[in-house]
Amino acid sequence: MPQALSVLPSPDKPKKLLEQVRDVMRLKHYSLRTEQTYCEWIERFIRFHRLRHPRELAEPEVTEFLTDLARNGRVAASTQNQALSALLFLYKQVLKQEIGWLDGVERATKPQRLPVVLTRDEVRKVLAQLQGTSRLMAGLLYGSGLRLLECMRLRVKDVDFGYARITVRDGKGAKDRITMLPVNLAAALERHLVKVKALHEEDLEGGGGAVHLPHALARKYPNAEREWVWQYLFPSPRLSVDPRSRGTEAPPTLRQRHHLDESWLQQAVKKAVRASGIAKPASCHTFRHSFATHLLENGYDIRTVQELLGHKDVSTTMIYTHVLNNPGLGVKSPLDEGSKVERLK
Repeated sequence: MPQALSVLPSPDKPKKLLEQVRDVMRLKHYSLRTEQTYCEWIERFIRFHRLRHPRELAEPEVTEFLTDLARNGRVAASTQNQALSALLFLYKQVLKQEIGWLDGVERATKPQRLPVVLTRDEVRKVLAQLQGTSRLMAGLLYGSGLRLLECMRLRVKDVDFGYARITVRDGKGAKDRITMLPVNLAAALERHLVKVKALHEEDLEGGGGAVHLPHALARKYPNAEREWVWQYLFPSPRLSVDPRSRGTEAPPTLRQRHHLDESWLQQAVKKAVRASGIAKPASCHTFRHSFATHLLENGYDIRTVQELLGHKDVSTTMIYTHVLNNPGLGVKSPLDEGSKVERLK
């Protein structure tokens, strides 16, 4: 971005607008993914208005940008809301300016779609096409109802074999929650941890073994980044540098072992679904949908399922009642009534 986008003057070198956005987001402990997404939307907003500084723009220009996304960009409603959140953060948290409710925005249509759900037999068919770590991770997505990134970010300390439970840290909405550890996966997970620990010990012997710690824990506990309990459950086979350490006082040569990239499991599940012959557009998140639906089919209370999923509102969980394995919501079709109707061949 050009130098003209600096927000506050400095006697030394003024920071560019996006640098200030990143500073505020890191101060508020936003995730790296959210940071990248918000910066992309803010830059797109500035370019849409021909590189004018956001201080020169206001509610009408924000409305124009969001309306263009819906009308010409034909983006989904969730995408438009994401862009709006990024711009609200820019004006309220960075520029310290209030903008009113955007009544003039043309809203993208939000279709009411039901989630894709696999039957129990279909879940078994997909899992049968997976091997090793990918099968173990997919088993956790289904057996524990985890989101993809929640599974990727699990650390050794988050798994409690004694109580057969998993603690999800900093989930959606920055909330922690507890869900079950499937007993059928416990032995396989313990064998997996033996391999992960051996890899961690090799890293330590080579002078490494560090892992990214959330928030300011690295400063509070200087040795924690090399402790076994903080290591990722599903580590990457390669060492990497935290992108947020570039351009800061942190040593840029510090190589850490991060968790696996989520695209790795996404591709594995995509191939497994195709190989299983299931004619459904299933993905990693489909396992979570199936987890919720099958629990409700088994008669568990919807409030319990809500807590296990980490939903803020029970209305979000209610959508799974529409895809239960109970055709016609318990109403028998006239085509299925006794012997009065000849069965179709």
